Amino acid sequence: MSSSALSKKESVQNEIRKRSRDNRITCPVLRKIAEELDIPYKDAGNAANELKIKIKNCDLGCF
Repeated sequence: MSSSALSKKESVQNEIRKRSRDNRITCPVLRKIAEELDIPYKDAGNAANELKIKIKNCDLGCF
């Protein structure tokens, strides 16, 4: 993995950690993070899963 890809992954994980509460994050918040960081929703979901953060209130059924 290149250093820029690693840095992007770390940025995503840091944002998810900051915005999650009690190891949970809502789908709208996770989608907003993905949009702000210009990554696919699936990548944001994978990052949350790696951090063992549960995604709740998913409107789209993506996570």
